[in-house]
Amino acid sequence: MAAKGGPSNLEKEQMFGMAEKEMEYRVDLFNRLTHACFDKCIDKRYKEAELNMGENSCIDRCVSKYWQVTNLVGQMLGNRPQM
Repeated sequence: MAAKGGPSNLEKEQMFGMAEKEMEYRVDLFNRLTHACFDKCIDKRYKEAELNMGENSCIDRCVSKYWQVTNLVGQMLGNRPQM
């Protein structure tokens, strides 16, 4: 039996499931961001081991825009009336 005021086993499983889904979502988001910005900013023929100034700036802008759009879409979906 659960302690007074503590979550039950079912509630713990539900919270764990939600945390697992959140982690999967964040990993997927990171992977999509990485692929999108890499494809956009990095030359297919590697010339140097380090990022050059143009690639570095491009990646910085790409990541910033990706997060802004992701946050904006999340806000718009959160403010959407329920059907």
